[in-house]
This record gives sequence, structure tokens and C-alpha cells, in this order.
Amino acid sequence: MLIPQSSGLIQERFAGAERGRAFGFLGATVGLATAAGPVIGGLILTAFAGPDGWRWIFYVNLPIGLAALALAARLLPAIHRTGRGSLRLDLVGALLLGGGVLSLLLPVVDAGDGGLTRLWPLLGLAVALLAGFAWWEARTARRGGQPLLDPLLARAPGYPSGLAIGLVYFIGFTGVALVLALFFQDGLGYTPLRSGLAITPFALGVAASAVVAGRLVARVGRWLTVAGTATIAVGTAATALVLGQVGGDRAAWAAAGPLLLAGLGGGLVTSPNVTLTLASVPVRMGGAAGGALQTAQRIGSAIGTALLASVFYRVLTTSGHAYPTAVSDALLCACGLMLLALLLGIAELRLRRDQPRRRR
Repeated sequence: MLIPQSSGLIQERFAGAERGRAFGFLGATVGLATAAGPVIGGLILTAFAGPDGWRWIFYVNLPIGLAALALAARLLPAIHRTGRGSLRLDLVGALLLGGGVLSLLLPVVDAGDGGLTRLWPLLGLAVALLAGFAWWEARTARRGGQPLLDPLLARAPGYPSGLAIGLVYFIGFTGVALVLALFFQDGLGYTPLRSGLAITPFALGVAASAVVAGRLVARVGRWLTVAGTATIAVGTAATALVLGQVGGDRAAWAAAGPLLLAGLGGGLVTSPNVTLTLASVPVRMGGAAGGALQTAQRIGSAIGTALLASVFYRVLTTSGHAYPTAVSDALLCACGLMLLALLLGIAELRLRRDQPRRRR
């Protein structure tokens, strides 16, 4: 519930180049948090050693949550309702969408334990529920209701393609940190703190480039995400090759440069893609459109985490526990998905270029 509100508030409160800069700062914040999270988690696990030490990492949410509540009450704009009953929640649509996403993700996240074999009927249910959701939303819009996701969004320039880019990119992007942690900790014997520090260059690269991307996105447009996906693909492939050859204490230092390059590319993708995807969406639909984009990214995150972890463990099993081979193959799989996102970005550029010709 929390993440889409950030996109919706920025969509409502900012316009033009300012909106791009706001999304850039949001991306930088996410990048810094991504850098801080594994390090703070490693410090907590170091301080609270033992079989139950991992439980303490969840208490991080308490001070952050309390601070966020206080700041939200003070800083976020109040909502002034125009009249009783002016907002009608689409509960049927929410249930259909929630059920469809849940049915899609359960077999995927349980794939390592045979979930695709045992839970495959849920995939058919997911298709049925999501198709029912699309039908219900169209019906609600025709009758003058307030659909959860207005079908008009499908005709907003850049929105469907941006949704697809976000989905595919997050499938490749999200599992990278997991397989790197598995490699550094299980394969090389790094402590959680040292493992977190080893992937910090990636997160710092995201934070640094996201601010710059926020300032450039209004002028450069979709070319920015194309350059970003190409850069992160190159950085991820270079990381795979380095970790396939270098082990021990030198592995983290050898991978720092490629990970930084990959992070710099990642910062050019996530926030600019949000900005470009929502650019043509009417303000009144901004919250729902941002929520749908975040939902697609969360689905991609779940699929990507399960997919890359499955590749890692499968290669590990078949190669006689060759950790360098496992992490290299998993990262190359992520690289392939990022190249697919790159192709989607290029297709969007070609579509935008051909549209004026068709109008003439």
C-alpha cells in the first residue's frame, strides 16, 4: 500500500521537468536505502549472533515506521473530500486483481520446492481471474463507475510499453542481490556484513545516477532508459565473468568496478521509466496508474528472485557445487532479461518515431 502512494503523490504534486527530478530523488533514496539495508542487516547479525539473531533485523521497521508516521502527518497534504460518497472503492476489481496476482505468484515463489509441479493449476486460475478483472474494469467504466484501473490507461501513450519494460527489467534486476549474497556468504564464507559491503558499489551507483537521470529525463526521454538497460546489462555480464574467474578475498574488490557500472545503469532505468510511463497519464488517474506500475514491478521482483535463485541452485547442484559457475550463470540469465527490456525500450522508440508518419 505504501510504495504506490509515492508515485501517486509525485504525479499529482509535480509536473514537467520537476516531476522527473522528483522521481530522480525518489530513485536516489531507494538506491541509498538499498546500499544501507544489507550493511545495517550485517551489523545487526554481527551484534546479535546465534541461531535467532536474524529475527532482530525486522525490528528496524519499528523506528523507521514511527518516524514515517510522524513525518507523514506533518508533511503530506491533507485530502479534502468534495462530498459524501465521492469516492467509491472498486472492491470487486481489487479482489479479482489480488486473487489473480496471488495465484500467479504462489507457484513461482515456491518453484524451488516443486511449486510449479504441485501448484500449476493456480496458473490457470490466475489467467481466469486476471481476464475477469479486465472484463469487470471495462464494464465498470462503461457504466460510469470508478474502476480500480481505468481501461483508458491502455491508450495512454507510453504507458503499456513502460509497464512491460518495468515488469521485464525487474525480473532481471531484483534477483541479482540475492544470488550475490548467496555466492559471497555460502560460496566464499563472507560474513553478512562483508557480503553487504561487497554489493554496496551497485547501490551507490544507482543512487548517484538516479539524481542525474531525474534532471535529464525531460530532455532525453526514452533514450535514457535504453542507455541505462544497455549499461546495466554490460555491467552485469562483466560481473558474471569476473566472479566466474576470481574467488576468495579478491572477488569483492574485482567485482566492485563492474557492479558500480551496473548500478550506474540501473539508476538510469527505474525512476526515468516511472516518469516516462506516467507522463501522458491524466492526473486523476495518477495514483491508480502508479499503483499498477508498482504492482507489475513487484510481480517482476517475485518472479526474478525465484528464477535467479532457481538457476543458481540448479547449476550448483549439477556442477558439483561450483559456486563461481552458479553465480556466473545466474547473472548471465539476469543479463539476458535486461537485454529483453532493452529491446522493449528500442521498440517503444521506433513506435514513437513512426506515429507522426502515420498521422501525416
